[in-house]
Amino acid sequence: MAEDLQDYTVIKEGEAEILMNVKNQVFFNKAQVNNRDLSIAVLRTFISKRQEEHGAMLSKRKKSVEKASEKDASGPAVEEASTESALDNGKSNGECEVHEEISQDEPCSVSEEPVKNSEGNHHGELKPPRVLEALSASGLRALRYAREVEGIGKVVALDNDKASVEACQKNIKFNGSVAISKVESHLADARVYMLTHPKEFDVVDLDPYGSPSVFLDSAVQSVVDGGMLMCTATDMAVLCGGNGEVCPLRGKYCHEMALRILLASIESHANRYKRYIVPVLSVQMNFYVRVFVRVYTSASAMKNTPLKLSYVYQCIGCDSYHLQPIGRTMSKGSSVRYLPGFGPIVPQECSDCGKKYNMGGPIWSAPIHDQEWVTSVLEGVKSMKDQYPAYDRISAVLTTISEELPDVPLFLSLHNLCATLKCTSPSAVIFRSAVINAGYRISGTHVNPLGLKSDAPMD
Repeated sequence: MAEDLQDYTVIKEGEAEILMNVKNQVFFNKAQVNNRDLSIAVLRTFISKRQEEHGAMLSKRKKSVEKASEKDASGPAVEEASTESALDNGKSNGECEVHEEISQDEPCSVSEEPVKNSEGNHHGELKPPRVLEALSASGLRALRYAREVEGIGKVVALDNDKASVEACQKNIKFNGSVAISKVESHLADARVYMLTHPKEFDVVDLDPYGSPSVFLDSAVQSVVDGGMLMCTATDMAVLCGGNGEVCPLRGKYCHEMALRILLASIESHANRYKRYIVPVLSVQMNFYVRVFVRVYTSASAMKNTPLKLSYVYQCIGCDSYHLQPIGRTMSKGSSVRYLPGFGPIVPQECSDCGKKYNMGGPIWSAPIHDQEWVTSVLEGVKSMKDQYPAYDRISAVLTTISEELPDVPLFLSLHNLCATLKCTSPSAVIFRSAVINAGYRISGTHVNPLGLKSDAPMD
């Protein structure tokens, strides 16, 4: 081994170390340290949130069992009916049904035997989360997960390149007993592996070189209910409108548009299997976009998907853009009807400048972050700042995200607005003050330092 080490350099990142051959046969991307740090921060938050959700589910079950035992005296028939009503209560609402299903359909997360004990003497045991890194290369990410994230279970690292798998296995041994006990490396096609392991992983991490589209169908099937899918896309030229035949719109908001196109695509793949996504964090950094979404199963909650998607009309003469929701709801008493969206939302010509509109989409128009999650992740990063090599960058990005308006899709550029109006640009502070004084909300965006999100109408 000592002779072999002469051909290698040791690369240390966080607590993990990898051996990199001087010939550099295996792909290693130094710039992705931001990506790996952010993923570790989200994974730590996911583990603590998962623990909280499990505790809430157990206390809910305990209460329903207690209610059933209280009504024991009223006879078996009444008991049966009351237990059924306790379990089915609120299932007409998609949200409630989701939480019930999470507790029932997680083969990897909850060991069944303790939960079956109706006396409540034993708490249901929550197994450590299983993680799948679908495209591992040198295995650095998988090793960092295993060594740095407390409470993590097995980490499965896949690659279909033999040299990468050999390098990964060498790195696992080089990182000692913790890595050896938690990380396993396999030579496999990630798509086939995920398809043959449905609902088996609490976290699936996709970080391909280029577009993730070919992996999404199998990835959404491999995640357990309530699990996390982490997905990176580096094909920014396509997602940002560089190829007109693929993505026709190109505005100043193109990087946020890229995030929303990716989320809409994941939702589309999930819907094919009666599943849907809830984004917790969506980030554009450097040369890529990365999204973190929870995956749930519910046929009734899937009906809400058209409410989360919109087409975009972008004026070719000025910065004006308008969103056309695909669906809408109509409430009558306690029932809700799902209907197609009204349209068109714009006239043939822009009311601000008289030019025509380009049309694009559908994009994800619902919130792309969960503000509670963002706050938790940011607090976790600040409390363990020494453990993040890219602390300065990721804390800055998370702070900006925490200040974004969550319910305003896309944004405007102050410089572009002033170019359209042929006027000198005021400072961002003065412009923001004017919008706030006019009674509207306004914020920056992590995607563009000059971008401004506001609920003020275009005119």
